[in-house]
Amino acid sequence: MKKTSLIGGIKENFPSGLVVFLVALPLCLGIALASGAPPLSGVIAGIVGGLVIGSISNSNISVSGPAAGLTAIVLTAITDLGAFNIFLCAGIIAGIIQLVLGFIRAGSISNYFPNNVIEGMLAAIGIIIILKQIPHALGFDKDYEGHQSIFDNGLNFGYFSELFGAIHPGAIIVTLVSISILITWDKVHFLKRIKMLPGALVAVVAGIVLNEIFKMTGSSLAIQTQHLVSLPVPQSLDDFKNLITTPDFNGFMNPKVWIAGATIAIVASIETLLCIEASDRLDVQRRITDTNLELKAQGIGNLVSSFIGGLPMTSVVVRSSANANAGATSKMSTIIHGILLLICVLSIPVILNLIPLSTLAAVLIMVGYKLAKPATFKHFWQLGKFQFIPFVATVVAVVATDLLKGVGIGLAISVFYILQGNMKRAYYLSREKLDDADEITIKLAEEVSFLNKAAIKKTLKNIKPNSTVTIDARGTSYIATDVLEMIQDFANIRAKEEDINVELLGFKTSYRDYERDENSHIVVTHKRAM
Repeated sequence: MKKTSLIGGIKENFPSGLVVFLVALPLCLGIALASGAPPLSGVIAGIVGGLVIGSISNSNISVSGPAAGLTAIVLTAITDLGAFNIFLCAGIIAGIIQLVLGFIRAGSISNYFPNNVIEGMLAAIGIIIILKQIPHALGFDKDYEGHQSIFDNGLNFGYFSELFGAIHPGAIIVTLVSISILITWDKVHFLKRIKMLPGALVAVVAGIVLNEIFKMTGSSLAIQTQHLVSLPVPQSLDDFKNLITTPDFNGFMNPKVWIAGATIAIVASIETLLCIEASDRLDVQRRITDTNLELKAQGIGNLVSSFIGGLPMTSVVVRSSANANAGATSKMSTIIHGILLLICVLSIPVILNLIPLSTLAAVLIMVGYKLAKPATFKHFWQLGKFQFIPFVATVVAVVATDLLKGVGIGLAISVFYILQGNMKRAYYLSREKLDDADEITIKLAEEVSFLNKAAIKKTLKNIKPNSTVTIDARGTSYIATDVLEMIQDFANIRAKEEDINVELLGFKTSYRDYERDENSHIVVTHKRAM
């Protein structure tokens, strides 16, 4: 696989790192506020997520930071414990537990999440992002980004009445201008090629300039301070030190701290594994992240963050998807975003405090649309009911409840459909057998479900370069979309890079043929050039 030099990585990934920085900044602030923590604690977590976790993890797309899914847990824990510095001890405990989970190789659980559930989670998060950013786009900033569900307390008609009564024309103009810039940047070919000038940056600068014009002309369209980004502005090094909260180690004597720490560790680890699986799907090169190393990186990150007054964190889909969409090619993008967060806190908070929340809402709305675009729903509809129903169920459940409950519901429905069929174990070869073989034949079972994904992935991963591989599906009547896509990625990407001769036998013309016609087998062959 082609290696990227450090300098080349910086040049290629600076634009995507800048975009992620712009997306991460409002999320870090919003999640901290929604968690009942100091605003700077969210930014500290973002910096640690970029610099520490970004350096240790081998994920090329994933970005870590304070997570919306942990908001309710953190808020409850801080309230029960009575002080943020005591709560930081729970973050330290969570980090230690995650390190242990990494060393006992608990990361393999991510292989058992089917793709329709992962894609459903991504689409649901996209819908939530859009719904949660609409108030900001209209100039109503009472609601923070940190809430995971739009139905936290049921439908509150008083909230909607307050929303429509607080619509700000200036914010709407800034939002529309920003969205227009972002759409234009994606559609106009020569603008897309200006990688060092991402559309998100242009939209943010345009939002600042437009609002400053409103202010200078004394227009009623001017957006006031409460609707702008709000970062603390230290006047000296001592002021900056005073903004950082350190843990009160007496908290380790409180049983509630240990309970909170264990809860955060479990929830954060599951969310991270879900997001890593989703991030690997967003990677155009289909590189596979070491999930056990990721758990270790998350543990170290949460330890560092808690020691210097930051919130606990996970791998975050919103930032990761923004990273992928902006063209990131390596984890250098994540590190750059962390550096930019650090620089902005130290040097330019005054400038950042000029950014209207409405222009940041426009950036996030476009991110949400790319996650939940209609084409995704159409794709799963075309795959048939066994793929579409779990996908839609996951979308609805995540939007209506939260990420973990929604994924659990989607996973349960997927398992229900799988158990209707005959679950047979897919073909599996050990590393020792693969090391001694130049020609390998993998004969798939009659039915191959997502439960077979881990075994097949391990077999494909251990195939050495310059081998000849035959994957025989002539006796197979059903293959899960997850497994089929994984085999296609292996044949079309990795096999070409590593000079592996791949022959696919008995694979059908489309996914839906596995449900419609058990006899319409075709032979698909990919051979390396001689």
